Formats: sequence, structure tokens, C-alpha cells
Amino acid sequence: MYEADLAEIYDMVYRGRGKDYAAEAAEVSELVLARRPDAVSLLDVACGTGAHLAFTRERFETVEGLELSEHMIAKAREALPGVPVHRGDMRDFDLGRTYDAAMCMFSSIGYLGSTGELEATLSRLARHLSPGGVLVIEPWYFPERFIDGYIARDLVSCGDRVVARVSHSTRNGRQVPITVHYIVADKSAGIRHFTDLHLMRLFTREEYERAFERAGFAVEYLTDGRFDCGLFVGVLK
Repeated sequence: MYEADLAEIYDMVYRGRGKDYAAEAAEVSELVLARRPDAVSLLDVACGTGAHLAFTRERFETVEGLELSEHMIAKAREALPGVPVHRGDMRDFDLGRTYDAAMCMFSSIGYLGSTGELEATLSRLARHLSPGGVLVIEPWYFPERFIDGYIARDLVSCGDRVVARVSHSTRNGRQVPITVHYIVADKSAGIRHFTDLHLMRLFTREEYERAFERAGFAVEYLTDGRFDCGLFVGVLK
């Protein structure tokens, strides 16, 4: 799929699913402020098009984003003028400053390819937090919860555009390639078909917790919120 199209379709599909970015951002903000009431700055890692940042900026004086896709960055900057969105890879970025809190949502952490990359990412995030800083990560599925051969489907419309999305997930050990097909119908452009491939990895709860601990965090795993895969919340010692 062309990335410029994907950035627009991404938002359209997930909003069509009823994803409540405002409520999610509020829950994460409350978790942060419960552990660090004086927090005034937050970094959203793998921020996508900035949908969570639009609401976290209501809770924190300074919010910034980090994203790898140039097209996602362009859409985020267009939607959020004045909010810095940096281009970088979560495994090895360096923004030259620290924040009171950071978050990585949408199970983006599942794109890491190994436990080594997971630990490197958590260490990199720790370097960007001040002492007592709070890190919130939405994990992807644990191995025991993954459904091999899972099929997801969406049909959404907005204005003169209709999108059908179908995905199929398979498992090869801990690796999960997800093949996604899109049919996009536009009044002016007609009908197009795109294919996208996502390479995900299944980490265990213990692997997440070990990565947090090795990076210097005291960590909790919370399952009583609105996130299907729960949330890991770490406080930097």
C-alpha cells in the first residue's frame, strides 16, 4: 500500500471501529498523574497520526511525538500544529532531553523483532525519562492469547470514500505475519486494491516485565481498564 494512502485509511478504519482516543488518552494520563502528580511533559512513542496526542496535550503542558513513518508524521503535524513530532525509531532514538512521562500505544511494541530489541527499546525510553518518570506501554497479545488464523474485517465509509479491510494472521513460533488487504472506493478515483504486511512478535508477560526491570523500572501490569491487552506501567527508580 502507498504510505500516503495508509495514513488516511488507518485513521478512518480505527475511528470506524469506534476507537475512543479521548477516553484512552484520559486513562493513560490518569495513570501517569496518579504516580507522578507533578508531571508536565509527555512523549508519545510510535504516535502514528497523533490521535492520542490531540487529547494528552489537554493534560500536560508539553507533549511531543516520535514516529517512524514520514506520512504518519505529516498527518500528525497537519492535525496538531505546534506539537513537535520527531522522526525516529523507538529502538535507538535520541531527542536530547527527558520527559516526565512516555507512552507507547496501539500495541506498537509488538513490531519489535526480538527480546533484545524489546530490552533496547525500554532502555532507550528510560534514558528519555527523568527520575520518577512514568512509562505506559500497551502490549500486543501474549502467546497464550493469540488465535492462529485469526481473521479481522472492517467496512467503513466517510464522505465519498468506502474502505473494506480484511486481515489474516498466522503464527510461526513467536513471529506473526499479518496480511492485510484493502479495497478503497473513491467517487473520483474509482476502486483500488492494496496489500499490506505487518510483522509482529508475541512477547510473554515475563519478557515485558523483565525488560522494564532491566531498564530500571518498577513495573505493574494492569488489566482493569479499557485496553484488551492490558497496560504495563513502569516508574523509573
